[in-house]
Amino acid sequence: VQLQASGGGLVQPGGSLRLSCAASGFTLDYYTIGWFRRAPGREREGVSCISSSDGSTYYADSVKGRFTISRENAKNTVYLQMNSLKPEDTAIYYCGAVRRSIKNWTGWTSLNYGGMHYWGKGTLVTVSS
Repeated sequence: VQLQASGGGLVQPGGSLRLSCAASGFTLDYYTIGWFRRAPGREREGVSCISSSDGSTYYADSVKGRFTISRENAKNTVYLQMNSLKPEDTAIYYCGAVRRSIKNWTGWTSLNYGGMHYWGKGTLVTVSS
């Protein structure tokens, strides 16, 4: 049972990347899944999630309008499309999954301190010219 994050890399400011988080050993259908990130010298913070119940999506204010989360249940995978990347988006991105619905952004960010059922290993995103 694991989550596998991929898609990180080096990109110039203004560029795009798509991260993937693939689940194996369990079905994502019943899980809220999303992303956190840890920038150098900073605490891990929530980025985005997509709820299990109705597919509602939530985003950190810093990425609204630039990042889009989506899920493809047939592939048991969630994606994070990141556009208009900025140097401050540089971080290790982690995906996580919890087996319940999320009703608001705080419900997701609170999982940073416990309660997440599965965490994937991170994928590094570097935004630099």
